Amino acid sequence: MSSSSRSVVITGSSSGIGLEVARAFLEQGANVVLNGRDPNRLAAVAASLGSSDRVAWIAGDIGRRQTGEALVATSVERFGSVDVLVNNAGTFAPKPFLEVTEADLDGYLDGNLKGTYLTTQAAVRQMKKQRAGSIVSIGTVLTDHSIGGFAASAPLVSKGGIHALTVSLAAELAPYGIRVNLVAPGVVRTPLHANADVDAFGGVALLKRVGEVDEISGAVLYLTDAKFVTGHVLRVDGGFVTGRP
Repeated sequence: MSSSSRSVVITGSSSGIGLEVARAFLEQGANVVLNGRDPNRLAAVAASLGSSDRVAWIAGDIGRRQTGEALVATSVERFGSVDVLVNNAGTFAPKPFLEVTEADLDGYLDGNLKGTYLTTQAAVRQMKKQRAGSIVSIGTVLTDHSIGGFAASAPLVSKGGIHALTVSLAAELAPYGIRVNLVAPGVVRTPLHANADVDAFGGVALLKRVGEVDEISGAVLYLTDAKFVTGHVLRVDGGFVTGRP
């Protein structure tokens, strides 16, 4: 399938990595379905991207099954298929283990792991009919190598589940022509860091800098197009895990 004819669903695409992924696919000529929780913000982002005939959006929490189902239905109704799913939506913040509340843990498990699981279920139902599809999730290299002084057990438990889901689904869905991969970023300059000095984290990587969102979108595009790659976790971390500084 050519880039100009495929349809791509991207969760959490109103800012940061998700928005950059949407731009990258649009530049290739693909159709995109955006997602975020704030309908006003999402509508504004969709308008800013232009290409109104190739952009649709659905506001909603992916932790609710109906949101993933609506994303898939919209892609099929507007563009005829769901060829790519990018599971980008999620939250991440540090908090010491003993200070994590049950509500904190539920929030990460619902918004990160459950949301990814349910949205992927909705997409796979359609992809199985098509006998083809590519799923790329966004994880984190911190599941392989944590940082002392940066306690983040709750979000990492949920992200670790997404890594496990990737490997499991790659095996289960290969007979249907569906590939499942994951991009594991290091520290990347996104709105997630708010007003923090994100460049201060550059020293943890061998390349002595933080990543940029277009470097993550490039990895997503590669895995989408890599026809002989499935079940792969692609680290895009400037050498953080390899160097273990």
